[in-house]
Amino acid sequence: MTEYRVADVMTRQVIYLSAETTLDEAARVMKEADIGDVVVTDGANLAGILTDRDIVVRAVAENADASSTTIGSITTREVVMIEQFCTAGEAAALMRERGIRRILVCDNERKLVGIVSLGDLAMQLDPTSALSEITEQSPTV
Repeated sequence: MTEYRVADVMTRQVIYLSAETTLDEAARVMKEADIGDVVVTDGANLAGILTDRDIVVRAVAENADASSTTIGSITTREVVMIEQFCTAGEAAALMRERGIRRILVCDNERKLVGIVSLGDLAMQLDPTSALSEITEQSPTV
């Protein structure tokens, strides 16, 4: 069986929000798009990635005011990228090694083309797994 490439399993819908966006606005965008992450920008530069978990752990759990706290203040600044033609197995190994659930996907010129999540990998590689079943019910894993 041919191994899947990251491009085969990644989510191509990438939503960008400015670091100045408030948490409540970012949460609304995520809900409306039915996604669990956004790419955070600072002007024309990539500033990081923000996940629904970041909002909960770094803001809600700290009693941050969602209407005045910006996503730039809680975003994960260390981004991990993988090239779109790497194998899904390489993506899974990188996630395991770094202890992360999402990786930004780039082309050979390092242009962002998607995001691959642990849920994306589970749904494609093992559709009968518990993680795949949960992800299918809630695509924001």
